Amino acid sequence: MTDETSIFIGLGGGEPQKLVLRRANRHGLIAGATGTGKTVTLQGLAESFSARGVPVFVADVKGDLSGIAMAGSPTAKNADKLIARAQEIGLTDYAFSDNPAMFWDLYGEQGHPIRTTVSEMGPLLLARIMGLNETQEGVLTIAFRLADEEGLLLLNLEDLQSMLAYCSEKADELTARYGNVSKASVGAIQRQLLQLESQGGGHFFGEPALDIQDFIRIDEKGRGYINILAADKLMQSPRLYGTFLLWLMSELFQTLPEVGDPDKPVLVFFFDEAHLLFDDAPKALVDKIEQVVRLIRSKGVGIYFVTQNPIDIPEDIAGQFGNRVQHALRAFTPREQKAIKAAAETFRPNPALDVAEAITQLRVGEALVSLLQEDGSPSIVQRTLIAPPRSRLGPLDAKERAIIQSISPCEGQYEEEVDRESAEEILAARADAAIAAAAAEKAQAEADKAAAAQAKVEARQREVEARARAREAAKPSNLDRAIQSATRSAGSSIGRQVANELGKQILGGSSRSRSGGLVGKLVRGVLGGLFK
Repeated sequence: MTDETSIFIGLGGGEPQKLVLRRANRHGLIAGATGTGKTVTLQGLAESFSARGVPVFVADVKGDLSGIAMAGSPTAKNADKLIARAQEIGLTDYAFSDNPAMFWDLYGEQGHPIRTTVSEMGPLLLARIMGLNETQEGVLTIAFRLADEEGLLLLNLEDLQSMLAYCSEKADELTARYGNVSKASVGAIQRQLLQLESQGGGHFFGEPALDIQDFIRIDEKGRGYINILAADKLMQSPRLYGTFLLWLMSELFQTLPEVGDPDKPVLVFFFDEAHLLFDDAPKALVDKIEQVVRLIRSKGVGIYFVTQNPIDIPEDIAGQFGNRVQHALRAFTPREQKAIKAAAETFRPNPALDVAEAITQLRVGEALVSLLQEDGSPSIVQRTLIAPPRSRLGPLDAKERAIIQSISPCEGQYEEEVDRESAEEILAARADAAIAAAAAEKAQAEADKAAAAQAKVEARQREVEARARAREAAKPSNLDRAIQSATRSAGSSIGRQVANELGKQILGGSSRSRSGGLVGKLVRGVLGGLFK
């Protein structure tokens, strides 16, 4: 009951309910309480899109969608029910078959690692992941701005941590330029980063970053690859899960070219547990989601939100849904009753069907279906038996998953992480250079001080030596002393002789005379002193 232009959803109102591929990029909703058949409906839709050459991305939050990569088996536990349903709705060409699939995992454990850089994530989504308040988000935005200005790459969480520390050091300068940047806010962000890292968020940031084109692959048979994200562990960090899928939608929107309304979607994106995207989301984030959902259809991407309760989706976003599959809801609480009423009012009325009552009466594998028709108008809602999937229901075992992984076209492309020079290394090098420069400056100052002290000592020593030399120069030499001594000796001898002679002449030469003797001695002494 299928053709190349549509997908058979099931039989409702005695007529086949078909999803027109040209309208499949107008988004959709799959809703229903736990255990009503949402996952099986999702699996059947995903493999039908793949068979029409449309790549698919689906988050496997329960861990049971990996079986889509393998064909179902007639001997499997639920095979008889699937075959019976196919016969009940007149699906004569029903046969078990596999699908080309690739496994992905943010943690790199059950599939190819998915990474992006901190810069590509941006401050808005990072603030959402970490639950920052408005002030802290502003500080984070300033850190991104400063990184851009100084050419610092923010690739992983270590880069962002280093950048925040750098902002803390320059807090006064940044406050004057951009507004208040307090060290308390920086510290709060750093603590949230550590918490994010402890939850495994560090695996998501780094290189090689995901190439969106790897999600849009076609196999050799013309079938679109089904990209399955292992989200069972990721669901333990619901904020990271929701923000990651929002980032992925944003990347698709920014990367893919405008194609308008193609004959079939470029990619179909199934967002399971969609309410996690909106829990505690600030208005700015909800506005961004609405913008992406509204505009991404022009890129040929169809987004299908899968959730238990349709009122979990904001009205502005729910208004974008053209295709709806509503499984059973319960009416035990006032909130559930409100959800039933809201769901019933969103369908195009069917005079032959009480929608509000039917929602509570649907069996497993049965849903209320309204799809866009060729002219773009919604079809009348019909109570529909959903077509069974052709692939295996339930998860693959570890060996089967490893085999599928080994033949993936992306095998070996993302497994090894690359750590090129970025903000952390550059800032660390700057810090080391600053420390080295300070040490060199201190050493130079100490050297200059020591040199000055040494110069002072040497100057003092030269002064002492100069004085010593001057004293030495002032002293007579040995020859001078010898000549002086000889001269004194000679003078003394001559003087005595002259004095004696003069004494004799003056005093008559009588040495016996008492007075003459005294006068002679006196004259000789005077004359002797003169000749010295």
